[in-house]
Parts: sequence; C-alpha cells; structure tokens
Amino acid sequence: MTDPHHATPSGRPRARAFAIPFDGEPGPSNAITDVAGVSVGYTTLISGDGPLKVGRGPVRTGVTAILPRPLAEIDGPCYAGFFSGNGNGELTGIHLIEEVGAFSLPITITNTHSLGVARDATLKWVAARKPEALASAWGLPVVGETYDGFLNDINGHHLADAHVFAALDGAVAGPIDEGSVGGGTGMSTFDFKAGSGTASRRVGWAGDTFTLGVFVQANFGDRRNLMIRGRRAGDELIEPRLVDRTPRAEKSSIIAIVATDAPLMPHQLKRLARRVPLGIAWTGGLGYNSSGDIFLAFSTANATAAAGPSGRLATLAAIPDVDIDPFFDATVQAVEEAILNALVANADMTGRDGNFVPALPHDWLAATFGRKE
Repeated sequence: MTDPHHATPSGRPRARAFAIPFDGEPGPSNAITDVAGVSVGYTTLISGDGPLKVGRGPVRTGVTAILPRPLAEIDGPCYAGFFSGNGNGELTGIHLIEEVGAFSLPITITNTHSLGVARDATLKWVAARKPEALASAWGLPVVGETYDGFLNDINGHHLADAHVFAALDGAVAGPIDEGSVGGGTGMSTFDFKAGSGTASRRVGWAGDTFTLGVFVQANFGDRRNLMIRGRRAGDELIEPRLVDRTPRAEKSSIIAIVATDAPLMPHQLKRLARRVPLGIAWTGGLGYNSSGDIFLAFSTANATAAAGPSGRLATLAAIPDVDIDPFFDATVQAVEEAILNALVANADMTGRDGNFVPALPHDWLAATFGRKE
C-alpha cells in the first residue's frame, strides 16, 4: 500500500517522497482531513487547447469543497477567526466571522470570476441536502478565490452549479489528491505549477493529542524567492522557464484554511490565522502588491457552545493563551509543507494561448535532498 505521506491517492509524489527535513509530527494522512469530521472534495475541469476563445476555452479550472463537519451537522457553527495578510482578493462570510467569531456551512475555493457561482451553488446544495438548515435562517457561506486567467478561460465562466454539487457530494476524509485539482487546477506558485496542497500536525498538550490541518490554494510568488527548508532555490531553478505568450499584469494569491480539533476560542483562531504568513515566508512568499493572501482558521471543538444554547449558560473548554505556542508551531509547519506539496504533486501544464507553466523538477529535488525509500 502506498504511504499517504509520500504519495497522493492518484500516485503523485508528495514533498515527503524526497528527504526534505520537515519539522513536526504529521497526522496519518498528513492532510486537513486528519481533523476528525473534516472532508474535502474536488471538481476538476480541463479541456481544450490553443488560442483563447472566451466561452469555449481552453479550460483549466475547478472548485474545491471543504466540509468542516459531516453533512448531518453541516449547519452547526464552528468557532473561527480570519486574517488578511494582503487584501487583493476575496473571502466571503468574513464580516459575520469578525462579528460573532463563527461560521457554518461548507467552504469552497475556486477561481476569481467563479466565486459567486460557488457561493450560490453551496446554498442550493444545502437547501437540497439539509433543507432545515435554511428553513428559518440565512446562509453566508465562506468562499475563497485565486486567479487562474493565465492558463484558463476565466471570463468564459465554465464553473456551473453541478460542478460545485459534485465537489460537495464527493468530499472524503483520509488521503486526498493535491496539485492541479479542484480550485487549484489552473494555479502556479514561484512560476512552477501548483494549486491545491495540504498537510497536518499532531500537537500534544496536557496529556491529550490534538490535530491541526492546513489546506492551501497556492498561486503566488516569484521564482527568484523560492526557498525550500531554508535553501534559496530560485537561482538554481532558472530552467525550465514559464512561457508567457499573452503578457499580463502580475496576479497572484493564496487562500489558506486551518482546521483543528483543539478547543480554541475565536480570538485564538484569529491568532493562528495571523501565523499563516510565517509559513508562506518560509517558502519565499513575501505578500506582494497583487497577492490576495487571506486566511481562515476554525475549530471543530465546542460544537454545543458555538451553537449558542438559548436561555442558559454555555459550557465550553479552552486551551489557555499561555499554552498556545505549539499550535503556532504546527500552523507554520503545516502551511510550509502544504505549499510544497502543491508544488511537488504536479506536472507541466499548457493552457490558453499556449501559455506554459513547468512543474518543479523532481530530479532536482532528488539530487538536492535525496529520495525516501
């Protein structure tokens, strides 16, 4: 059986297939889905080649669905906090999170111009799958985006409701695919093919062990800044070059979702979200002007308290702030590895107008760090 730490379910190598010396202890799948109750689904849309014909393609896009709770509990709120490292992007639902420190319903991530479709389709999906969740309440789903217009016919609006439904219905726990899948299909990072990536860490505290997982949709960075475990790799990786046949203004972003089963309060989850940029910086991301760097952290703990029992005091557990540092470590470590997984679990891609994004060379990784047996 393939070790899920070393390969994705589809057989793509992950960063740990190479002898890269990561910090921390990963969970069994080294994925956000190591947090009990969290599941991830994808719809990937790849079709067409050649010159751009708006509305026809080429298509290199998709949508990612992250369910923070099982379907039966999908309307149950999760305590949450968010942080914008650089606001050139969008994450819906954050005003309510800022106000009450919680959200409910699934999270979806897609391309910039399909964000509205993903939001509306999520509400339709909830109304069909669990109508009581919206029978006497409104829905403000969380939807994030990054820009895939370098490879994809982004103005062709190819994402439809059915694609979002399929990603939501197909969400699974355990090992999940990475790279050019789901919302990450048309994305690149440090001028290499990237997209969807995930990682997790186990955190011991007071005799208990908690899990923290991260999912990223990575689409940021200049190659000259690429750094792998402190090694400034950009100057060593001048080739192969990205081929840009349709010159464009730089557009780059990263959405990161942090999940944990640790009982953390909204202000503490916001503190986790604020540490995401440190993990990005460990890979060479510097939050440039055009980059939408937006991050959400949530906890699956304290479900009863988060739902707010009316007429009586809510009882909840919370880890003291003075003990939160190991969770900061886990966040930074998992963000760094999730980004590298998005890069490693990938292949070259040619999209609209022949624009070409190469994969991070595996032979260079093997020569530099070695391979795991």
